[in-house]
Amino acid sequence: MLIFVSLKVISTVLLGGAMLVAGAAKVVARDQWPAQARDMGAPAWAIPTLPWVELVIGAALIVGTGDVRRIAATAAALLLAVFSVQIARILRRGQRPVCACFGSWSARPLGVRHLGRNLGLVLLAVVVIW
Repeated sequence: MLIFVSLKVISTVLLGGAMLVAGAAKVVARDQWPAQARDMGAPAWAIPTLPWVELVIGAALIVGTGDVRRIAATAAALLLAVFSVQIARILRRGQRPVCACFGSWSARPLGVRHLGRNLGLVLLAVVVIW
């Protein structure tokens, strides 16, 4: 039981931290983030709101309890699934725009590793939800 609780705490902190860093990096990137997001096919309405959504999800994971954490983990998993579908579409078309996932910190062309990272984050969310 203690191992499961520790795994859940570690998963919560890692997922929450990733969401906070992703949102904060996009806010700090200012003009760079919207341009990268457009290159990745993000809808115009999502570009200004996404960093704040990520920050709220990350904060809810870190400071929330019980149902709040589960809801935040579910939102993170859904958001990561949407990102993964879009990344897969882009890669399938043979395009490799610069990743906008963590603002300027992740200024590398998209690749399969981005899907792997998202899968790992979704698995963390599943642990938090469970």
